[in-house]
Amino acid sequence: MRWSVPGPHSTPIRSGHVSRQRLIAFLAALAAIVGLAILVPMSSPASAATCASAWNSSSVYTGGMTASYNNHNWSAKWWTQGETPGAADVWADQGSCTGGTGGTTGGSTCSYPAWAAGHSYVTGDIVRYTNGLNYIATHDNPGYDPTISTWYWSPYSCSGSGGTTGGGTPPPGGFVVSEAQFNQMFPSRNSFYTYSGLTAALSAYPGFATTGSDTVKKQEAAAFLANVSHETGGLVYITEIDKSGNYCAAEPYGCPAGTYSYYGRGPIQLSWNFNYKAAGDSLGVDLLDNPGLVETDPAISWKTGLWYWNTQTGPGTMTPHNAMVNGAGFGETIRSINGSIECNGGNPAQVQSRINAYQSFTAILGVPTGSNLSC
Repeated sequence: MRWSVPGPHSTPIRSGHVSRQRLIAFLAALAAIVGLAILVPMSSPASAATCASAWNSSSVYTGGMTASYNNHNWSAKWWTQGETPGAADVWADQGSCTGGTGGTTGGSTCSYPAWAAGHSYVTGDIVRYTNGLNYIATHDNPGYDPTISTWYWSPYSCSGSGGTTGGGTPPPGGFVVSEAQFNQMFPSRNSFYTYSGLTAALSAYPGFATTGSDTVKKQEAAAFLANVSHETGGLVYITEIDKSGNYCAAEPYGCPAGTYSYYGRGPIQLSWNFNYKAAGDSLGVDLLDNPGLVETDPAISWKTGLWYWNTQTGPGTMTPHNAMVNGAGFGETIRSINGSIECNGGNPAQVQSRINAYQSFTAILGVPTGSNLSC
């Protein structure tokens, strides 16, 4: 049977009549579908996907990489680190997941002070910026923005150490000086100065021997250990031989451990009550009341040496750390440690002793000495 199409002169079809017909047909079809749904059970939903590895705030993710968080899988749209899935647009929700880890915490428990514009920071300080990421100061600065002044700051990842300013964990690759090299540098060392004590102390100043190129990192380690070698006779002496000196300066807090209790101790031979107090305050240890810890606890002893190296200018114009990472040279580390006595011709034999140790240690580490060896 052929259907004719109305021409321009045909009797028009009433639109209302057609609408009622279509409505009746639609309702009839709907009733049939509903009835069928009652008779046929609904198919079971598809099983949830398996959870990917748990998201970790210290890990770097690039576009397309997946991680699980709060029992959902997430796909990174682009490069990201420290941005929580579900709270940052960089992550695309891939749906719920089961099994696996389905992480909820991100894996990192580090907690560093919030960065503050205008606050003075020293090399090695770690802050948490407004984007939720951590940054370590690679050079002293008066509070520059970590995301803008990248010469002064570098991204810093941590892993469950719960540190504070100056805290953190040693670099993933370990100390640039191996235990075998350390033993080669100090063949006659006192058993108190352990390699493990040194590596444990590195957590106090994570910028030490981790800043700059591999060569600079090794040069800084060699420079520190060369000065330490000179101060302690090759890591033989824990304390000053002559302890009769009065290192009790007139300070409001006095000398609670005794007037003659602040003699030189440890790898840099920490002395004077004000240095014990400042080092203790920085390290979270009461060294003013307990200066003896520097000669009984290897890690604390090494930390006092690193404290001076990374934070004090002494009679110089920069910290020894900055001298090495900024290219000022080994000679400036001597000036910062004992420049008022040894530099500018004051005691050339002592200066040469430090230089000799530095040259020996850089040779062991396989790096050049750099320029400006003397002060």
